[in-house]
Amino acid sequence: MALASGVWVKSLTGSSSLAACTGVCLWAPTLLGPLIGVAADRTDRRRLVVRTNLAMAVLLLTLLTVRTADQVWVVFAVMAVYGTSSVLLDAAEAGLVAATVPAGLRGEFNGLRLSANEGMKLLAPLIGAGLFVRFGGHGVVLLDAVTFALAAGVFALVRVARADAPEPREDRAPWLRETADGVRALWRRPVLRRLVLTGALTMAAAGCNGAAIYAVADEGLGRSPAFVGSLYAVQGVGSVAAGMAAGTLLRRVPEHLFAVGGTAVFVCGVLMRAFSSVELAFAGSALIGAGLPCALIAAMTAVQREASDALVGRVAATAGTVVYAPNAVTGALGAGLIAMCDYRIVLITAAALGVAAMSVGVSRVVPVISEESAPR
Repeated sequence: MALASGVWVKSLTGSSSLAACTGVCLWAPTLLGPLIGVAADRTDRRRLVVRTNLAMAVLLLTLLTVRTADQVWVVFAVMAVYGTSSVLLDAAEAGLVAATVPAGLRGEFNGLRLSANEGMKLLAPLIGAGLFVRFGGHGVVLLDAVTFALAAGVFALVRVARADAPEPREDRAPWLRETADGVRALWRRPVLRRLVLTGALTMAAAGCNGAAIYAVADEGLGRSPAFVGSLYAVQGVGSVAAGMAAGTLLRRVPEHLFAVGGTAVFVCGVLMRAFSSVELAFAGSALIGAGLPCALIAAMTAVQREASDALVGRVAATAGTVVYAPNAVTGALGAGLIAMCDYRIVLITAAALGVAAMSVGVSRVVPVISEESAPR
């Protein structure tokens, strides 16, 4: 749906800028992650996931009313809710994983989950494009609604091993205070702070790298924009492989070294794209796909382990905001740089950010002293 919504708006309005706005609507709620995450800690998470999936299945059906250009505002509104639900579901699911998956298996679980997501990214654009061509946007809407309903059914079968009851309503702090509690819990845990900052810088590097991809295909390789799809497909295969291997690697090396090693692989892949060689571009894409998820898996696993059950939802949402927001910022900056300088400069900038991420990953952890633990 994320891809089809943009294509749909473009086909109705003929405007590329309006089509791009669907992506903005989808990703903007990520910036509100710390606020949204509080909801995941205020209610039974399994029920929240089930009800949110069911609500999205129903909400998507409103897109069946969209038929003309003056109705595209409905697409924007639904995509904004879509993005909000994604943040909420990620936060709630982080709590469910912590409650149902043994600590020693979470790294492997998170890796397999990422592999499944990346595998779907390889198939979903093809399926979505085929449905859109054959049936229009309404066909994609119906399929997406069915997947949300199926997800609700699967989560309804999940049995949580320990109590997942929220605090009584009368004992809850104000919403903003609970949001601040999640931010503090993330910042005051040195292990989390280091891994999340490593992930943030890695995703900042990914933003620059992504901004240069069309220039790599055009200026570097002399290929059409469609060639980018081939590069992304190879990158997706690399991500699937990394996710499959993550559990084994995390049992053998510390999380921060796993993240740093993956970022080093990513940097090598980015630099390989700077050469005007199709073979190196494909090899670099595979390395980027294999290296990029490592910092994300390490940070996700650490959040599930380090955050308390009462805070895990908002800590996970806050970590998601810190990690993913830089990707949008550097992506926009990279797009601007592409218009002013050689694309290789943007790739080198991405590599430099990757090196900075590695430096944070191997830096000495310095605990943050809270007011409660400070000597008196």
